[in-house]
Amino acid sequence: MPHFRFQAKDSQGNLIKGTLEATSAQAAADQLLAKRSIPLQISETVPGSSQSNLNLGNLLQKRVGLDEMIIFSRQMYSLLKAGIPIIRAINGLAETTINTRFSDVLKEISQQLEQGRNLSAAMANHKDIFNRLMVSIVVVGENTGKLEDSFLQLSEYFEREQETRKRIKAAMRYPTFVIIALVVAMFILNLAVIPVFAQMFSRFDAELPLMTRILIGTSNFFVNYWWLLLLGIFGAIFSVKKYLASTEGRLKWDRVKLKLPIIGSIIERSLLARYSQSFAMVLRSGVSMTAGLSLTAEAVDNAYMHERIIEMRRGIEKGESLLRVSRNSEMFSQLVLQMVAVGEETGRVDELLQESADYYEREVDFDLKSLTAKIEPILITIVAVMVLILALGIFTPMWNLMSAIKGS
Repeated sequence: MPHFRFQAKDSQGNLIKGTLEATSAQAAADQLLAKRSIPLQISETVPGSSQSNLNLGNLLQKRVGLDEMIIFSRQMYSLLKAGIPIIRAINGLAETTINTRFSDVLKEISQQLEQGRNLSAAMANHKDIFNRLMVSIVVVGENTGKLEDSFLQLSEYFEREQETRKRIKAAMRYPTFVIIALVVAMFILNLAVIPVFAQMFSRFDAELPLMTRILIGTSNFFVNYWWLLLLGIFGAIFSVKKYLASTEGRLKWDRVKLKLPIIGSIIERSLLARYSQSFAMVLRSGVSMTAGLSLTAEAVDNAYMHERIIEMRRGIEKGESLLRVSRNSEMFSQLVLQMVAVGEETGRVDELLQESADYYEREVDFDLKSLTAKIEPILITIVAVMVLILALGIFTPMWNLMSAIKGS
């Protein structure tokens, strides 16, 4: 069904704008008149141009992050539990939210609700903000009459996700700062420090050590071809991003990430914690196991693990048990497999999956706390190697010159 953009005046004379879903422009006008609004302009939206304009507007506006989703879910739970009508609740949140993009989306959802659409259907039109997992939980809440409980589960899910991300960022702050400082120091040495010593050594007609010649050659390249170096860096970044944006590139990179030394196991356990938590939430909400695995595969945000979870879903569709497909995936530890086995026997798979999520989160928390201790010796070694190279390249010829002067 086509969509129409409109401008109209409400019963109080205020100018209102938005979109309507109708069979024709006349039908859209009839909908506005039924709401006691006077249509001023109605035009059918062109799918290609509207999408490009929307994407351009989204680039200029602040993205909707986990903070907004947590607040939205918590407030929706409180408002619905208090008995506030859903349209009134959405309108109130649209007026109070700080993020202008999210406010516009909520206003559009409110308009669609007034047209008789379900909340889940209205949210599904904004896939860049509300993913399939969130929409499916809302669908279950609508069908069971427990929509407020669905938003409570979503708020708890988003809060745990945010806490995990904050822990990872905090653990990576120190090594990231050290690496940036090393890169900046390398550029300063090659552009400002080494050329001074090179000029001094050039005054003495003496053969320089190999390490000194390497340092001077590297510095000359930085000074004379810095533009080529920057071009190469930007070209490499562009090529890598383009490759990772492809299906094959992302699949290979997501698989490699899980095998990286030191941080690979942390990434894997973090993803498994998200898998267990997401799967437990959808099962607790009443979603079928096969549909829940499909939703969970998208929630893990890893192409390689996505394929493994889809394989698990295919196995269950063939009649295999969750324990069997989980063991065949080779993603889980024996402890988690035992929890899944007990869950299937007792009919409490969702509860034991949540315990598995707690187990993985504790493991990730412990690894993150010890991450700095593991990375620090590597960073110290890198700094020590840089200092050694500088010492051999700069001070060795100076010692040779001093020895030659004393000998003469």
